[in-house]
This record gives sequence, structure tokens and C-alpha cells, in this order.
Amino acid sequence: MKNIAILGFGTVGSGVADVLAASCNKICREIHDTVNVKYILDLRDFPESKYADRVVHDFDIILNDPEIELVCETMGGTKVAFDYTLRALNAGKSVVTSNKEVVAAYGKLLCDVAREKGVRYLYEASVGGGIPIIRTMKTSLGANEIYGIDGILNGTTNYILTHMKEDGASFEEALAQAQKNGYAELNPKADVEGDDACRKICILAALAFGAMIPQSLVSCEGISSVTLDTIERAEKFGGSIKLIASARRMKGEKVDISVAPCVVAHDNPLSGVSDVFNAIMLHAQHLGDVMMYGKGAGKLPTASAVLSDIIEAIKAGKGSEQETWNIADPGMLSDNDKVSDTYCVYVPTSFAASEEKVLALFGKAEIKFSEGSGFGFIVENISRSKIRKNLHSIDVKDFSVFRYVK
Repeated sequence: MKNIAILGFGTVGSGVADVLAASCNKICREIHDTVNVKYILDLRDFPESKYADRVVHDFDIILNDPEIELVCETMGGTKVAFDYTLRALNAGKSVVTSNKEVVAAYGKLLCDVAREKGVRYLYEASVGGGIPIIRTMKTSLGANEIYGIDGILNGTTNYILTHMKEDGASFEEALAQAQKNGYAELNPKADVEGDDACRKICILAALAFGAMIPQSLVSCEGISSVTLDTIERAEKFGGSIKLIASARRMKGEKVDISVAPCVVAHDNPLSGVSDVFNAIMLHAQHLGDVMMYGKGAGKLPTASAVLSDIIEAIKAGKGSEQETWNIADPGMLSDNDKVSDTYCVYVPTSFAASEEKVLALFGKAEIKFSEGSGFGFIVENISRSKIRKNLHSIDVKDFSVFRYVK
């Protein structure tokens, strides 16, 4: 029997216990043994739960029990979760987690400690909920260099944008509906301002490029400024507005990493990802483009990913190899504002310059639509800073620019 402890008995923690009970026969076949939840650490008691007799309030009980081989951290937050994770690893216990905040902030250190102690630190559920993206990158795509990642990594923002597009709701109305349905927190900042997606793309970039990029160095923009006009104009450009988390290897081994609303072309599979679903498109050396799609959050999908890590850690046993990475040098990062790409540009007609005068500045720019309030064009192989410089040179100041994801 393999004894484990669950830290935090909220949505994900209780889901882990439920999935473990529901899938006990399958898990037993996988590991040729049984898994027993010996302890559940939480500040609360759960007298109505069938696990009530396993609830403890002192982490040292878990830490000092030699029968506990693995700790499942589903607490959320950073300070206490990081402290307990570090102490568990140093005590020779493997740790699996769904906590993207801790992985993004301290993943390099925790992987190093796990490697030193001969145990595992696994974090499949930290990105994409139930989508097995991390294990896929580490194993199935092990023979491929990953050149780029474009992902819809936050279900809340994707739900809001879908609701705005399909129902004509304003951002505020769509956010209120997301909160009513339990998709958004009372304080939705981490979701709508892009912080959650930013943590996740940092984790995926570490796997792809071997270096953890601090969140503070990432160009990050959320969706709070997206309006119904933005949604409608994206359609005229031939795409849909999506919050895209992106990490790409550029020339000279530099990495461009960002989170921002983008116009995703309708023939790109990411364009059709709706509601609370997540999707990650990988651009791989030999395989080409491959996309993984599924539920990016929720009790059972996330718990399923946690259990997959529990199975892997148990099967690997102590002394197994733990991957790790470096901390990215700031010089490794491209200046996102100066990266040449394809952009959708909307220019209002509230200035004296004509369409011809604007297009003369951009060479082969293609007009996509013209309306009473302005016009939109797509321009390739140019940077945001160059677009701004060109338009400012003819006194155009009130314009919008979105990366075009083909």
C-alpha cells in the first residue's frame, strides 16, 4: 500500500480523493499496488465527509510520518504551499501539485531539491487542467525541438470573449455572467488581466527552452479593454479575438514571450475554441503543428491530471531522475515591442490622412475592410514600434494593433 497526504481539501483536493476512489482498480493495475489517502491537511473539519477521520491540522504530522511517500499539494497560493512543498521534498517525499503560482515562481528551486533528494516534483495539473500537455512535451515530443507555443490557457477569459461574441454582451456583462456561473472569482484580476495565463506560459516555456522566465519580464496584457467593437472588427479581419499566451524561439536563440488579445485567423484551430475550454498549439521540429484541447479547469479534469502525476511518481520510485532548468537571463528575451510579425491595424477616420497616405507607409499592407468610422488593414513583417512610429509621423494617434495569429 502506498500512503499519500493531500494538502488542501477544496475543489481540487476533494476531487483527487474522489477520482482516486472511483478509479482505484485502474490505478492498482497501473502501479501494481493500492493508494491510500492517510491524511488530509486543511484548516477546516469535514464532519460530513467520508474522509473526516483523516483530516489533520498540523503539517508536521504528515512530515514526520515515514509511511507517507508522496504529498499532493492542492492548497493554492504561494507562501504556505511553497514552504510545505520544500519541507516535504527535503524530507524525501515526492510532491505533485496543481499550483501554477508556486511552479512559476519557485519551480526551478523545487526541481533542484527534488533532484538532490532523489524524489519527484511533478506539476501536470498546473497548466491546462486535465490536458496532458506537460507530459506530452517531456515524453511524446522528446525528439522534437519546440519552436513555438500559442495557447488559450485561461478558461475564464475564453468564456468571457465567447459570451461577448455569441451573445453581444459587454465585457462587464460577460464577466458578471462568468462570476455567476462560478467561472470567475469575485476578484477576477488574475484571469482578466492575464496573470494566470502568464504563469502557465512561463511553465511551458521552461519545458520548451530549458529556462524559467520570471513572470515580471513577460509582456502581459489582459482583456479588460476588449469591447464589442473589437470583437466585431476581428471578424472583419477574418478571425476571432482570443487571449493568446505565446512563447517563440527567435533568431539568435532569443525567446519572445507574451500574453495579449490577438486576432486568430478562422482557419487556425485555436479560433474555434470556445467557452471555458483551453487549447495549446505546439510548433514542433519534426512533427509540425500539433494542438491539444480540453477542459482547462474544473474539479475532476484537474484532479485527473494530479492523479496521473501520482501514478508516475509511484511507478518511478525514489532515485528517479528529476528534470530541472535554468533561470532565464534577461538578455535571452526579445523586446516584444520590436518583434517583427503580422499585425491587424485599425485606423479611425477622425484624422486628415487618407487610406492611401496610410498604406504608403506600410508597403504591401492589405486593406481588409473600410467602414464609416475607419478602416482596417493587415501588414506583415513589421514590429509594433514601427507601426506606431509610422502612424505618429502623420499624426494618427487613436488606433489599435493586434497580433494576427495565422
